[in-house]
Amino acid sequence: MEWHNEPAEWSEDNERITMNVQGQTDAWRHTKHDFVQDDAPFYHREVDGDFTATVRFSGDYATLYDQAGLMIREDAETWLKCGVELLDGQQHASAVVTREVSDWSVVPLSDPPEWLWIRVERTGATVEVSYSEDGDDWTMFRQATLTEADPLQVGVLGAAPQGDGFEARFERFSVE
Repeated sequence: MEWHNEPAEWSEDNERITMNVQGQTDAWRHTKHDFVQDDAPFYHREVDGDFTATVRFSGDYATLYDQAGLMIREDAETWLKCGVELLDGQQHASAVVTREVSDWSVVPLSDPPEWLWIRVERTGATVEVSYSEDGDDWTMFRQATLTEADPLQVGVLGAAPQGDGFEARFERFSVE
């Protein structure tokens, strides 16, 4: 695996990736706030064809828009990030699909879980995003067209657009 925007502090051992997400980092393109930012730490590997990517993760979310989860990326203008994002003091399952501009959707998580699973299934150009609190029962909350390009970069991401940063932990990352 390799980094796009390697954080100053991170570790990997026993299938756990821990990163200190630096403040003022994000992945975003235009939309309502009309800015472009591509400096969120993203630890990934290249994948061809159809796949299912899954990870279990947690974060010490503290500031508006703190986020952690999975990213699927072709390039700076074509990507998907999904996971947990802190909005109005509440954790939300979040997905941002970007094809030149970012398209954001959120689902409030009624009882903030300590750990959450996120799964992305790619079939051709289509991606389907689901979350689970136990890794067994999944709730699909987003389906979108992303890209048919190969290879894609697939991995874990954290961002802290407005805060000073936070620690994010990832376990059981897999791509099948």
